[in-house]
Amino acid sequence: MEISHLNPAALFTSPAFSQGVLVRGAHDTLYVGGQNGTDASGAIVEGGLGPQTEQALRNVLAVLAEAGADQTNVVRLAIHLAAGQDPNEGYAASAKVWGQHATAVTVLNVASLGRPEALVEIEAVAALG
Repeated sequence: MEISHLNPAALFTSPAFSQGVLVRGAHDTLYVGGQNGTDASGAIVEGGLGPQTEQALRNVLAVLAEAGADQTNVVRLAIHLAAGQDPNEGYAASAKVWGQHATAVTVLNVASLGRPEALVEIEAVAALG
């Protein structure tokens, strides 16, 4: 088994965590760490839940691409919404970026996220090869 840490150039690089972890073995699995709606500098995008959801999903797609995958490889998404956010706004925004790819999804409402200004955090698990 081989474990690789992925940090695409398009995403903010943190010394504290990896954006994704790829596990190579008999069946390769990619774990995409929770993605907020941040740009490459690490700044949260403006405009509320919709734009943040779109950017968070673009960040998930960037990690997938780094491993040679896309949303068709994703078997599970976990979406964490800050308290008071309307999931329907997030669903509408996600269709613009994610498309109509059937994925097992868990949506959780949480009191707050690690970054107080973040309204959404999305993590993914993808099956590769």
